[in-house]
Amino acid sequence: MGPLKIDEAALAEFCRRWKVQELSAFGSVLRDDFGPESDVDLLVTFAPDAEWTLFDHFRMEEELSEILGREVDLLTRRSVESSPNWIRRRSILETARTIYAA
Repeated sequence: MGPLKIDEAALAEFCRRWKVQELSAFGSVLRDDFGPESDVDLLVTFAPDAEWTLFDHFRMEEELSEILGREVDLLTRRSVESSPNWIRRRSILETARTIYAA
């Protein structure tokens, strides 16, 4: 994933613990304009039996920030797929690149 170094073992452990089926990157982390101040945009699909709260969502962002060494914006695939903004929806879904799959 470009210049970003990923601790794959830590990422896999995170995904197993939170019952993540798939985690994908999108946005500037995949483009040439990714810089030292850029955050990492991630798209997550959870297992059907995964349970989490809004507080958990923020904790997940914090944990991913620690793993990746960057601020993280975490979106669920479900929220993107149901977004009324078709331009944003298409842009994210068509460019997302899987970095973890269960």
